[in-house]
Amino acid sequence: MAPPRTISGVTATEPDSSETPTPAQAAPSCKRRRIAHLDMDAFFASVELLRYPQLKGLPVVIGGGRRKVDELLLRGPDGTAERERRFIPVEDFPLLKDYVGRGVITTATYAARQFGVGSAMGMMKAAKLCPQAIVLPVDFEEVRRFSRLFKSTITEIAPVMQDRGVDEVYIDFTEVPGGQREGGRVLARLIQKSIFERTGLTCSIGVAPNRLLAKMASEFNKPNGISIVYEEDLQSKIWPLNVRKINGIGPKAGEKLARLGIESIGQLAAQDEQWLMGHFGKSSGAWMHRVAWGRDDSPVVTESEPVSMSRETTFDRDLHAVRDRAELGAIFTDLCMRVAEDLQRKGYVARTIGIKLRYDDFKIATRDHTADSYTADGATIRQLAGQCLKRVPLDKRLRLLGVRASTLVRRGEEPAPQPDTAAPAAGSRRRPHADADKGTGQLF
Repeated sequence: MAPPRTISGVTATEPDSSETPTPAQAAPSCKRRRIAHLDMDAFFASVELLRYPQLKGLPVVIGGGRRKVDELLLRGPDGTAERERRFIPVEDFPLLKDYVGRGVITTATYAARQFGVGSAMGMMKAAKLCPQAIVLPVDFEEVRRFSRLFKSTITEIAPVMQDRGVDEVYIDFTEVPGGQREGGRVLARLIQKSIFERTGLTCSIGVAPNRLLAKMASEFNKPNGISIVYEEDLQSKIWPLNVRKINGIGPKAGEKLARLGIESIGQLAAQDEQWLMGHFGKSSGAWMHRVAWGRDDSPVVTESEPVSMSRETTFDRDLHAVRDRAELGAIFTDLCMRVAEDLQRKGYVARTIGIKLRYDDFKIATRDHTADSYTADGATIRQLAGQCLKRVPLDKRLRLLGVRASTLVRRGEEPAPQPDTAAPAAGSRRRPHADADKGTGQLF
């Protein structure tokens, strides 16, 4: 294994032909390409703080489903009429130390994050770090309402916006008035101000030559910050960062890079491309070398087709396929119906239906079934997902159950059936396994 080379002698101005835009996308020669990444600050928590302003500045975690204690909170001590949220005394709110269940944290206020609490952390684990934190359930309907509101505010100012989830977007500043001034700071400030006036929420914005650098820049000055990065800032602002700051380098790749003595992006940039390809494969190695040098010519896409739609739930207690058959069956049916509703609401149909199981030992099993035709019908999805269940062992307790729809097309645009779909070839994924029902017990 070749030792990691030092960064000395490597300059951040290495010429890069891949950064040259195509004629169809090229900006005028007098304008620099300016791409922004906007990330709402602690979005789920911030939405709740608008309804509960008395919790501002306190450690608050958002996560888990709605519980009886949450209903009692809104009803008040006498349990009669619903009381105004902003007048509920702080001491009435449920605390993290009293939480029992398997919920995970969706987000936390910055006051809670100071204790090491963060998103995707189990709430029982977080209770050991910050027992005094207040717990509120996720209100997806309210979150989606504010998500639509802040995104519509952006597109009124800068119409080329790519939706990247409920709380983040990419925006092409290049041709927008103010998008070039101070590297994009003027336009970013206008968008921040407009979102705050419309929603009462803050956001952080990074502006850079491309999406890769913009996403990293949006983390530089949170919350409610603006960070500007130019091509010439690569060595001073980007290379000192840990490689995990690159969107696409996950825990496993990060651990492998660390074993190779590569921890910073600068150290990654110093490696020979062929050496990286030898350790991570041709495609991944070339990609790592490219992004370490800040190269990313991906466009801001205003519309994109979803790859899949899914619903899943983690149980409060482990459930068994036989002893908890009725409960699992009801949950499974509900998940299938919710997936069907998502497809119908968004105007899609699916051909592949899959399931996801997480057992009590945390091992995960997934199975897919591709049908002959497309559907968005709940009963059909339930039937196809049930066929997937026949191909997984159900002798262990389950922690999580999920249903996924993929191979999506817009409703009304389904391709014509192929002549051979009625008789799948041997070995087709649609052919039931010979041992499909062995050892599975009763299905739910």
